[in-house]
Amino acid sequence: RDSSALDPMECMDTAEEQRVHSPPASLVPRIHVILAQKLQHINPLLPACLNEEESKTFVSNFMSELSPVRAELLGFLTHALLGDSLAAEYLILHLISTVYARRDVLPLGKFTVNLSGCPRNSIFTEHIYRIIQQLVPASYRLQMTIENMNHSRFIPHKDYAANRLVSGVLQLASNTSLVVDETQLEQGQLDTTGVHNVTALGNLITWQKVDYDFNYHQMEFPCNINVLITSEGRSLLPSDCQVHLQPQIIPPNMEEYMNSLLTAVLPSVLNKFRIYLSLLRLLDYSISDEVTKAVEEDFVEMRKNDPESITADDLHRTLLVARFLSLSAGQTTLSRERWLRAKQLEGLRKARLQQQKCVNGNEL
Repeated sequence: RDSSALDPMECMDTAEEQRVHSPPASLVPRIHVILAQKLQHINPLLPACLNEEESKTFVSNFMSELSPVRAELLGFLTHALLGDSLAAEYLILHLISTVYARRDVLPLGKFTVNLSGCPRNSIFTEHIYRIIQQLVPASYRLQMTIENMNHSRFIPHKDYAANRLVSGVLQLASNTSLVVDETQLEQGQLDTTGVHNVTALGNLITWQKVDYDFNYHQMEFPCNINVLITSEGRSLLPSDCQVHLQPQIIPPNMEEYMNSLLTAVLPSVLNKFRIYLSLLRLLDYSISDEVTKAVEEDFVEMRKNDPESITADDLHRTLLVARFLSLSAGQTTLSRERWLRAKQLEGLRKARLQQQKCVNGNEL
């Protein structure tokens, strides 16, 4: 009697499939799961579920000391961004941003920041990534070189011979911080793969989705990835907000300066930063009808004064900035004070871009 006839694996799989699906344990460790529970977040410094009674004490205790933690984080990031406190403010807002809902195909709450004015091919951007890596639970750095764009596989594709999905660069866990380093981009030609990869990156930023390639059709998978783009001039990629870096400090030795920043922070302080950034992303936020009405009136007034420069996009972005500003201070609703502060930050950011435009002609 032929025992292989009883083995469904023998009947169904090709040799190629068996090889791919049964790699040695030395290459692919096996994890057998009997029970799995979906976590609210992946930060081990926070209670697993924030709604439980004992977790509420943890949250309220942390919220009571939020103000000094924010001030310290702002100071730390200001040093990392060479003394630029405005860029540091926007980096905090970016790091606590998250997609909180989807309206039709529009992801609400994404806040992709393009930090322009970064020194070209410098170790500065590498260190900015290292600092972010120390603050968030999941991160990935993508060096945007012609070589990488033309030869990497950004979107996952189905290998029908081996009957498996081959992963791609953009197959990232939810809430990953993706730092795209455009300062590495040199002169050269993108081939078909390169163009597809740039398109995939643009779709991730704009729509927060990755199209998986199944040869005969594409399948959309929604994602929630925080994208920070570092570039010299304005990025080639879309973004929600461009902040032009204005260094106040020019360190004689960049490597030494950046390394000393992380070694100077106490591990206990670093843990507070990590809790701060994770916790604020999980808070609910709302705007009262009264404040909504005041904001609308304010917008109409701004349009009257300067109809050319204030658009619906500006209103949307200022509301986002106000949202994350409020959350960054531990406030779950918008106050008049935060709205005015958001307008002030946006005014400073735009004035810089305007100034840059005057210096560099039509670059921006």
